[in-house]
Amino acid sequence: MTQKWWKEQVVYQIYPRSFYDANGDGIGDLKGILLKLDYLQLLGIDTLWLSPHFDSPNDDNGYDIRDYKKVMEEFGTMEDFDLLLETCHKKNIKLVIDLVINHTSDEHAWFTQSRTSKNNPYRDYYIWKESKDGHPPTNWTSFFGGSAWEKTTETNEYYLHYFSKKQPDLNWENKKVRDEVYALMHYWLKKGIDGFRMDVISFISKDQHFLDLTSEELNAPENTYAKGPKLDLYLKEMHQKVLSKYDIFSVGEAFGISREAMLRISDETARELDLVFLFDIIRIGRDDWIQNEWTLPQLKKLFTLQSTTDPHHWPTVFLNNHDNPRSVCKYGNHKEYRVKSAKLLALLTLSQKGTPFLYQGEEIGMTNYPFENLDEFDDLQVKGSLPKVLKNKISKEIYLEHLNQSSRDHSRTVMQWNAKSNGGFSKSPMSWFLINPNYRKINVENAINDSDSIFHFYRKLIAIRRQSKDLIYADYKDLDPDHTQVFCYERVGLKQTYLVILNVSNDATNYKIPMPFSKSSLILSNNLKTSDTLKTNAIELEPWDALIFKIIK
Repeated sequence: MTQKWWKEQVVYQIYPRSFYDANGDGIGDLKGILLKLDYLQLLGIDTLWLSPHFDSPNDDNGYDIRDYKKVMEEFGTMEDFDLLLETCHKKNIKLVIDLVINHTSDEHAWFTQSRTSKNNPYRDYYIWKESKDGHPPTNWTSFFGGSAWEKTTETNEYYLHYFSKKQPDLNWENKKVRDEVYALMHYWLKKGIDGFRMDVISFISKDQHFLDLTSEELNAPENTYAKGPKLDLYLKEMHQKVLSKYDIFSVGEAFGISREAMLRISDETARELDLVFLFDIIRIGRDDWIQNEWTLPQLKKLFTLQSTTDPHHWPTVFLNNHDNPRSVCKYGNHKEYRVKSAKLLALLTLSQKGTPFLYQGEEIGMTNYPFENLDEFDDLQVKGSLPKVLKNKISKEIYLEHLNQSSRDHSRTVMQWNAKSNGGFSKSPMSWFLINPNYRKINVENAINDSDSIFHFYRKLIAIRRQSKDLIYADYKDLDPDHTQVFCYERVGLKQTYLVILNVSNDATNYKIPMPFSKSSLILSNNLKTSDTLKTNAIELEPWDALIFKIIK
């Protein structure tokens, strides 16, 4: 397997408006991130990934870009960005930015020109179609609710938008569009950034037949909209014209693609993208906004599929991001065993094969927000889906119940730094969004001052991972895939083998490790009573115990 620097990194995602507010306006900013770099360095982070920091009217919290070469006013200035980048590099921290190139804002200069007339030079930068019998061109639906087509008064034609109507999709069939995108990528790379996370990159290619979808396809549009025939062609061109020119890494948000497509896109011999986010694990049990039950064997199977690939592929490992609820509430027990289960999830994430991506607040065990009514949500998707929910005769109460498990807004509440007003996020009495009521207990200051905290468990794990290339590059083997309570797996390296045992349940158990056994030395455990050595294959596990051993051969 080829060793690369980005395979050995631990990446930390920052949602800038919720991270830290330096100027007291209630909105997180670039100077706020700069002020917290020492904290991230203490944690052991190698790479920061910033969610969009570009100029935007914020219809979708920055994922609607008005100007790719300008910093969002609320976040600061280009000078602030340059200083952040320079300081990160001085502290040996890489900086990766979000690249949103499936769509722009409808306030982007390209679109304001495009909509004026059918003959405008920018008309074909977007996808315009005539009405069909007085209706939208197709029956496609937006991910945020309603039709994926919006009619304009200037020409009486419709433009395509997979997301908000203020996020028109770019026409990647147009070479001028692709050249514009490649130019702006060069602009940021020449500044010295270390790579891109590419937003919904799997959607950039559209099926040019523009046919109506069946009801089954409309119920799962991600599986249809991600099947454009030229995705590989565009990514190969992007790699050849841009990515191959720099020592960086690229990771694509490839929502809706199959595992086979993921393998094709991230095959290092194909020269498309380095990494791909596959969403099967983070969305286990999810059906749109509905969170269904799932089992541990189902989760294990997904990790096996992710980790058992040929040497030309490298996985990503993550349980949190800005589009999903807090992991300790989905995979752990945030009520009775929040600390122990959060540590278990830390070990699961940082001992798997692949580049781990952490999300702000994960390292202190932040939890879902207890929403009490629909008006509290900020997410466009919540509001946009409500008419469909009511049309299907689902009550607002049931909708709220599921949103309290599945909403994107759980990850977007402001970072909890201390027990002071607003959790120390801002000096302003009012922040742009909510702070979880449990901030007085769950915050960075408390975590740093407690040597047995979730934060310090992450620190130790990151240090362990950094010191062992065998743990990073080792083969993955699930030793007990059908066990409904214990997740037990090996990482078999060239020189060293590691054994991970996780009791993913509220019940204690006597567990027999299903492997030919030799003496093992404990590296780290979230149960301080665990013996330092394991001499037989029998072990007593308390609820949510998490242990990693080094096999002594």
